[in-house]
Amino acid sequence: MTRRTLAVVSAGLGQPSSTRLLADQLAAATRDELERRGAEVEIRPVDLREHAHDVVNHLLTGFPSPALREVLDAVTGADGLVAVTPIFNASYNGLFKSFFDVVDSDALAGRPVLIGATGGTARHSLALEHAVRPMFAYLRALVVPTAVFAAPEDWSGEGADVALRARIRRAGGELAEQVDRRPAGAGPADPFALTTSFEELLAGRDPA
Repeated sequence: MTRRTLAVVSAGLGQPSSTRLLADQLAAATRDELERRGAEVEIRPVDLREHAHDVVNHLLTGFPSPALREVLDAVTGADGLVAVTPIFNASYNGLFKSFFDVVDSDALAGRPVLIGATGGTARHSLALEHAVRPMFAYLRALVVPTAVFAAPEDWSGEGADVALRARIRRAGGELAEQVDRRPAGAGPADPFALTTSFEELLAGRDPA
């Protein structure tokens, strides 16, 4: 059985958080589809509000704390990524952007990503396409076609919950399809790993 990992990043600031709720549901839909395909799935949730101070300190010093390093490794080493942000002033919130600012610029290249967002009104849904998707395109991630936005009325309005769940299932299926196409991840790259053996280095050394 193939083992797959899903990193689930949510940038909600409240507790409880509708952003975290949407992220969990997207992750569950992806997991269910991967399990249907015969994979064993590990979900690695990342609640950014718990790491906000470490993110800021990393921006200031250039060095992550041990806890943040573990989170960054979980995200960059996963087979797929679910990333959900609340929309503030027609864009992602500052915590979401700051976290991905400290992710190595090459770490998500080719990685399947499902994006989602929450906001106070459906008018904010366009931020997924004009702000969130372009950010991951810059990072050269493989963003699945369906992005999922949830406004307050999507959780409780008559028939709205059914429509939201349908979007979640479709997006989760798309992410599962992309993850299933890739070889299982080997985790984050070790920046200190030797790509050449010690003997090869000695053999190739210039005697002069």
